Amino acid sequence: MAEIHLRTEANGMFFGFGSNQDYGDSAHVIAFATAGGLGLPDRDYYTKSDPKSVELRQLYIAHVRRMLEVLGDEPDAAQREAVRIMAMETALAEASRTRVERRDPHKLYKVDLAHLQALSPSFDWSVYIMESALGQQSTFNVTEPEFYKELDNQLQGASLDDIKNYLRWHTVHSAAPFLSPAFVDEDFDFFGKTLRGVPQLSPRWKRCVELVDRQLGEALGQEFVSRTFSPEMKQKALTMTNQIEQAMAADIEQLSWMGPETKQNALTKLHSISNKIGYPDKWRDYSSVVISRNDFAGNVERATVFESKRKLNRIGKPVDRGEWRMTPPTVNAYYNPRMNDINFPAGVLQPPLYDPKMDDAPNYGDTGGTIGHELTHGFDDQGRRFDPQGNVKDWWTKQDSQNFEARAQCVVDQYAQYVVVDDVKINSKLTEGEDIADLGGLILAWMAWKEQTNNTHLENRDGLTPEQRFFVGYAQWACENDRSEDLRMSAITNPHSPGKYRVNGLMVNMPEFEKAFFCKAGQPMIKENRCRIW
Repeated sequence: MAEIHLRTEANGMFFGFGSNQDYGDSAHVIAFATAGGLGLPDRDYYTKSDPKSVELRQLYIAHVRRMLEVLGDEPDAAQREAVRIMAMETALAEASRTRVERRDPHKLYKVDLAHLQALSPSFDWSVYIMESALGQQSTFNVTEPEFYKELDNQLQGASLDDIKNYLRWHTVHSAAPFLSPAFVDEDFDFFGKTLRGVPQLSPRWKRCVELVDRQLGEALGQEFVSRTFSPEMKQKALTMTNQIEQAMAADIEQLSWMGPETKQNALTKLHSISNKIGYPDKWRDYSSVVISRNDFAGNVERATVFESKRKLNRIGKPVDRGEWRMTPPTVNAYYNPRMNDINFPAGVLQPPLYDPKMDDAPNYGDTGGTIGHELTHGFDDQGRRFDPQGNVKDWWTKQDSQNFEARAQCVVDQYAQYVVVDDVKINSKLTEGEDIADLGGLILAWMAWKEQTNNTHLENRDGLTPEQRFFVGYAQWACENDRSEDLRMSAITNPHSPGKYRVNGLMVNMPEFEKAFFCKAGQPMIKENRCRIW
């Protein structure tokens, strides 16, 4: 059963297996069997027929060959093995769903063990579950049944040598950044330079900090919070969050396109959202992880196994609603529809994003916009399909649902016109939720800021009016300069639009921006048919 232990300790082998909340009963955690088994970042890399995609596939085969040579294989044998690995991954990719298809939470396939076994008879699930120490499991969410049928085809059709080489490749692919320079350099040459256009490897200290955050993030987070995040900052963030929630409640109540029944359901969900600010109430215990000063790769492996087992051990148990999916130093935030909570790590509540020394205008524009963004996620094209408890449930009237979809289509159509790089445009059905949340979030932040500063005399600063400073404050979080290779990859894998359009795409929909900057009809930042949902 060597492949089972490899599967636990290294990601990406044949399929994905983990735990998550039951879509129909969010109070409990069940096993999830997902598609996987790919070395490239997304199934589209294997299926797209444009010249750039064809070229990248050939470069990927060459990379796999070179990695196998570093392992000791002869060049001719490594080439044959790489081609066969590519063929296996391509078959799995073609049976996988697109990222857009995976956005639909109604496509649920909760099955028992017998059904799961029937999907892939060549794989002994009972042994896998036993070796993974999962105990008796009777319920599985198989997100992509057609993938598991193709997995069975591959297991039946592949030789033992094919399977061994596939496992060898994915083992070295997963471990490469933590091995000797030959592995590190070859891995970076393809996944860093070729795929993302990064000219050189980050200094070792940066990679080490990122790794500690990724693998022991709450231990690092305790130290980060003690140095950077005071109780006063937490209280200010909570106050702003409450103000923006009040703005959303007021906005829902006055919506002209939504009926009273759906409005009441929306308000119930809004008032049920939990606000998590800064860091978890209970820190994760890493005492069982053995860290050795002279065993870097071993440290990574042990931390990986710890996290894998921690997640698998949740299966069959009540959900821990205090758990976070981001570490405290993370400069990001998220909404979880199954938890119905918004989460703002301490890292995103730091200057220059949130600066207590600054006036309210830029702080509400930036951090307020982020808070509003995450709140709006509870009501975007995905989030609106979950009830206040985090279950997939339709709480909309038919007419209100149609009204929402028509307004959301305005956003989809707008972003579909934007060019990411060369001739690649935004996949606006993939970015729909984030684009809706961006727009709704900034509108809510504006409403909250105006309420906060009502009857207050606001002075110009740095040659800008307070209203202008609000919008500039929002735009500053998106100061970025992306390489064309990275933009191309993001267009396939990233559910967010490029930063340029996450700013400019909102401003054309806001009459407040037009007024603040004295825009005139016919100018680029004026849009005749504005989009507005929340």
